[in-house]
Amino acid sequence: MQSLSLSSSKSLAGLRLVGEETRVKRRSSNCVIVACGNNSDKETPTSFLSRTQTYALLKQQMEVAAKSEDYKEAARIRDSLRLFEQEEPVLRLRRLIKEAIADERFQDAASYRDELKRIAPHSFLKCSSDATTLGVRVQVRSVYIEGRSQPSKGLYFFAYRIRITNNSDDTVQLLRRHWIVTDANGKSENVWGIGVVGEQPVLLPRTSFEYSSACPLSTSNGRMEGEYEMIHVDKVGSRSFNAVIAPFSLALLGDDDCNTI
Repeated sequence: MQSLSLSSSKSLAGLRLVGEETRVKRRSSNCVIVACGNNSDKETPTSFLSRTQTYALLKQQMEVAAKSEDYKEAARIRDSLRLFEQEEPVLRLRRLIKEAIADERFQDAASYRDELKRIAPHSFLKCSSDATTLGVRVQVRSVYIEGRSQPSKGLYFFAYRIRITNNSDDTVQLLRRHWIVTDANGKSENVWGIGVVGEQPVLLPRTSFEYSSACPLSTSNGRMEGEYEMIHVDKVGSRSFNAVIAPFSLALLGDDDCNTI
């Protein structure tokens, strides 16, 4: 498979959305795929293993050990998970909330929830989203890239993958994009641009366009949302409309169903 690269695009008040300069496309009767990767850093795949992936892997290993009745190994992994959770306040508070609810200690659960909201205000938002506007479906999934992040310097690198599917009976074209990126401190930035990844893709009925990009953030969690300006190309004099990109989380620890991208 050909090596691909990510490079920086427009910088806005210290916040950048990173897009692809080099792309590989695969066309078929129903899709256009745009992929991205790294061409110069030559990291091994394991260097991109995020803490959320490590945590998910430990949980899977504990489940396997328990099912095989290897209780000694399950206990060892359980202790590793507890240590992991103690080092990660978000994980610790998530666990405490679940335990408090299970024990019907709802006041404690509310207290833990408030603390979690304080230290990670976007932690209750999933790192994926799905929205449809006039038949145009936009699906997003994000993931933290530990290998490109430098927490000591206030740099947290998040990649996200987007699939735009035209489920309508009309041909549409993506004209412009608008992103709203909000960090953990509540600071928001608006980013506008023509098309996506240097293109203004045309989507026939029942076809898709997929691409990957990334966003550096100065905090360990945040959120993104936005819209694509679309137009029906087969309708003379048709007005453009905005396809919603529903809010999704940029989170260092992700959530249970968003450990890969």
